[in-house]
This record gives sequence, structure tokens and C-alpha cells, in this order.
Amino acid sequence: MSVSKRLAIFDVDGTLIDSQHNIVAAMTVAFRANDLDDPRPEAVRRIIGLSLVDAVARLLPDDEGGRHLAVAHAYKDAFLQLRARREHSEPLFPGARAALAALQDDGWLLGVATGKSRRGVEAMIARHGFGELFVTQQTADDAPSKPHPAMLLQALEETGVAASNAVMIGDTTFDMAMGRSARVHAAGVVWGYHPPEDLVSAGAEILVDNYDELPARLVELVEGPVCALAPS
Repeated sequence: MSVSKRLAIFDVDGTLIDSQHNIVAAMTVAFRANDLDDPRPEAVRRIIGLSLVDAVARLLPDDEGGRHLAVAHAYKDAFLQLRARREHSEPLFPGARAALAALQDDGWLLGVATGKSRRGVEAMIARHGFGELFVTQQTADDAPSKPHPAMLLQALEETGVAASNAVMIGDTTFDMAMGRSARVHAAGVVWGYHPPEDLVSAGAEILVDNYDELPARLVELVEGPVCALAPS
């Protein structure tokens, strides 16, 4: 493991891009296709970041599992149809592109760890013109769902970066818990889908208010020492 290389690993939905409206819309279509009442939008937002079947299972906790796969398949179909529409939009959060460029210029390796499928990640990268920016791409096709640490452990192995020099940046408790389990640093962003206090309880060492401050805060985090926000 390199003691000099640094790795910033980003969640996608709710951290890099604002996709909540499309996710809620696709999940609503999937529920209707399976004769289920519409899911509450706030409940859907709470499970963004999990792998699809795990997310559906949380939305249908009393179902024995027979419909989880059916709803997941219907969601995939609905989302593909949404993505094909001309008006489809999953914008980057303000300042994201500049922050990624600043980190890369400062020598950071960049990666993503997401509940999206690999096809979804590739579509996001193409849509926003990221090219080869992310040197490691961990998806729901490659590992167990968050908060299992496998995605981050695979990212560390692929890049040769020490855990102490890596940061998981995300907007959900799943991201923070995954970071803690993998023994990497955890930075919570406040513009996403889980409340800041929940991020702290789940293990966020710092909270970031906007992308303009992110590069400097990540340097502070890996160089330490910092006073962790999360209780011991």
C-alpha cells in the first residue's frame, strides 16, 4: 500500500448528482406495476444508495420476498424509459465538477462507490463528460450492498492506497457506516438525502456544507488529527 497516494471515493446519487425525482418516479411506476400502493417519496429517498433489491426490501419489510425481485425488475425498466426521455435530467450538485478537478489537480485519485448498476454509472459518466476521471468504479454489480465494506476494500486494492489515506464521501448513513467498516475516513455532505445528525451518528468524521470547501476539508481529514463528530 502506498503511503503517499490519496483516494477520494464518492457516492453518486445524492452526493454527486441530484437524482431523487427520477428515483421516486421510477419506484412509483414499479410499485404500480405490481399492484402496490404508491411508496411515500420520503421513504424512497431514505433508501437511495442501497443496492436495488435491498432498497425494495426496506420499502416492503412485511413482504416475504416474493415481490422484491419483481419490483426491482419493474424499477429497472421504468428507469431506463425515464433515462431515454429528452427531458431526463440528473444534474450535478453545484460546485461538484470544480471540486473534482481541484482534487485531481492536487494529485488525488478519484473513485465512486454506489448502489447504481455499472450501466447506470457508465451512463452518468457519459452524460457529464467525466471520461476516465474515476480510476476505480465500485457498483452494485460488483459487491454486496452498502453498508458492507466490500466496495471500499476493492477500491483500496485496485488503487494500492492505504485506508488511512482514503475518504468515503457520501450523503447517507449507509456511506458513513461503510467507511467506518472499511477503516477509511468518512465525510458526510449535507445537501443529500439523509439528515446531518444521522450522518454523524453513523460515523461521519466531518460534515461538508458545500463543494467549494470539500478539497481543503479532505486534506485536513487525512492529515489529521481531527476531532471526530461521531460519538465514540
